[in-house]
Amino acid sequence: MRTIILAMAISAGAFAIARQPVWAASEDVKEAVVDGPDRLAVKVRMEGPYTADAPLQVVCYFRYTPERAKRMSGAPVELDRHLGGVIASLRERGEFVGDDFETLLLVPPPGKIEAKALLLIGLGEESTLSTEKMMQVGRVALREATRLGVRKAAFAPLIRDQGNSALPTGEVARAVVRGVVLARDTESHLAKEALGKGQTLDELVMEAGPKYFDETTAAIREGVKEAGDAINTRPKSAYAAPNR
Repeated sequence: MRTIILAMAISAGAFAIARQPVWAASEDVKEAVVDGPDRLAVKVRMEGPYTADAPLQVVCYFRYTPERAKRMSGAPVELDRHLGGVIASLRERGEFVGDDFETLLLVPPPGKIEAKALLLIGLGEESTLSTEKMMQVGRVALREATRLGVRKAAFAPLIRDQGNSALPTGEVARAVVRGVVLARDTESHLAKEALGKGQTLDELVMEAGPKYFDETTAAIREGVKEAGDAINTRPKSAYAAPNR
């Protein structure tokens, strides 16, 4: 898997914001916290991907077609407005298509969005969307966050905003969180054996719109519990055999 890092040079005022953000002011943001294994805090926050203050913001996109681009609304549209249209340009040019687990890292100039870096993850064709795929997306997000050395990341699937309702919103969040928690456990154990970087997420922020906040919170509680139960059944022996 290859991650492309793109530093964006967008002149001030080159892309005007056509309407006000659809998210509430920061003091009105609704939030819930779920305690995960090994001191991981999973926050559900009523916030958009362009207002979240985090070292890393993660968003997802289906494989590009002009028809899918026309169906897009809400948060991904507003996100790209803040960025001057760079995501649409990359997709239209075939430079970020959105194939399965394709990744691209953007480093926005200060003041465009709150996050310091923006990771795009591809979902492939809409017909292949599943909870198993979203678990893998969670794993990819965690491992990229670990590689970048960030301790906090925000995540927005953006699936409903792309016109897809094949999976309930809660099930998407539940699967992503399972993937993140399980991959984080693996990274932590690798670090204990001096086989990993030793730095991984302390905080995961799952973003949810007002309509889906309660559903997402309940599903994330289930996902965290399921991942914790799965971790408890994992072998306790070392990955690598001791030197003889």
